[in-house]
Amino acid sequence: MAVVRGKEYESVSEIRGQLLVVEGVSDAGYGELVDVELPTGEKRRGIVLETGKGLAVVQVFEGTTGISPAGTKVRFTGRILEMGVSEDMLGRIMNALGEPIDGGAPIKAVEKRNVWGEPINPYAREYPDEFIETGISAIDGMNSLVRGQKLPIFSGSGLPHNKLAAQIARQATVRGEEESFAVVFAAVGIQYDELLFFKKAFEESGAISRTAMFVSLANEPAMMKIVTPRAALTLAEYLAFKKDMHVLVIITDMTNYCEALREISASREEVPSRQGYPGYMYTDLATIYERAGRVKGSKGSITQMPILTMPNDDITHPIPDLTGYITEGQIVLSRDLHNKGIYPPINVLMSLSRLMRDGIGKGKTREDHPDVANQLYAAYARAVELRGLAAIVGEESLSEVDRKYLRFGEAFEQKFLKQDYYERRSIEQTLDLAWEILAILPEEELTKIRPEYIKKYHPKYRAKK
Repeated sequence: MAVVRGKEYESVSEIRGQLLVVEGVSDAGYGELVDVELPTGEKRRGIVLETGKGLAVVQVFEGTTGISPAGTKVRFTGRILEMGVSEDMLGRIMNALGEPIDGGAPIKAVEKRNVWGEPINPYAREYPDEFIETGISAIDGMNSLVRGQKLPIFSGSGLPHNKLAAQIARQATVRGEEESFAVVFAAVGIQYDELLFFKKAFEESGAISRTAMFVSLANEPAMMKIVTPRAALTLAEYLAFKKDMHVLVIITDMTNYCEALREISASREEVPSRQGYPGYMYTDLATIYERAGRVKGSKGSITQMPILTMPNDDITHPIPDLTGYITEGQIVLSRDLHNKGIYPPINVLMSLSRLMRDGIGKGKTREDHPDVANQLYAAYARAVELRGLAAIVGEESLSEVDRKYLRFGEAFEQKFLKQDYYERRSIEQTLDLAWEILAILPEEELTKIRPEYIKKYHPKYRAKK
């Protein structure tokens, strides 16, 4: 039986989780929108996930609770999932489909766009090399974010990743381009109290005026969580490549997204891969992460900071593992630092920004930035190593230089890493602070920094000027 667009079918043969199986369908398209009408008159929306052998498998956005095969009408619309976009969405809170949930006026769309998006032509990509200042020393100084980059945050249950996300959204900017900087915030499968936290954080700081929030709650169906980051990126693409804005997309929590993907895969009875996740999860994640970047001929850009909680703090878990293959580095939060009362608890030794080198230095941040970052890494790594040795042989058994490294390690954590939630440091303040704690070490230990920079920026010499 051929599908007539707009014709209703009352041939639901099976309800499997959040899926409907419709019989007698031969030419439904993958990703096609479907209208579902219950016998009570209630209407829901769905999307075709699979078709063939006269069957169409439909995922219902609002879930299948209350649906029975008898009397349920299914209409294939012939359309794909689209969302209306406009600059008016900045300052608003919306659901996964771009519909306002903040009690404000309806959003007047300028144009409609396919939420599944299209990949950026590799030839059209511009290499990312412009520094984004987040105001957080551990990121700006040692794991710098570059415009057009994908830099995820790997966290764990109970760690302050939501707090860090709100702070980055509030503070981040491209220097000299403050007016054209926007944040698109996608909250996937969060609790209601988390929604209230983000809403309050953005409203109190005034950042809400340049922020568009897309929200799906934990109790919403899996498909809403699948659509949320894609809806956010659809608006980001419009703002970046149509309105020439610099857009930072923050997605939290990608673990909830992957759990929704696993739930749908199980409903479809697909053969599972690692830890029950579908074998195509790598490809699926890439369709989200690869929507970041810069395009030749366009002033705008999309920078992504996806946040994911690692189950059992396991960085080898499939979600962080696959994410690390696709993105350009990672920022890792540390439970040990968090237990010591340090915020943000960023483990710089496990963190990496692969594009940092191209976005810092003379004319971008400051000439001494690359050398200072190298020296901080080397000195802190040695301090951590010496802590382990001191725990065995005692601090008094260490040399005077080694004890200075221990002092440096403590100062690094308490002064450089530790930062107030409402404290925004410029890159100059971050670098000056780095020099202040590096001055604890003997000058001859600063082997990663060029002598001319030591003479220019070291506190000992600056005090003489």
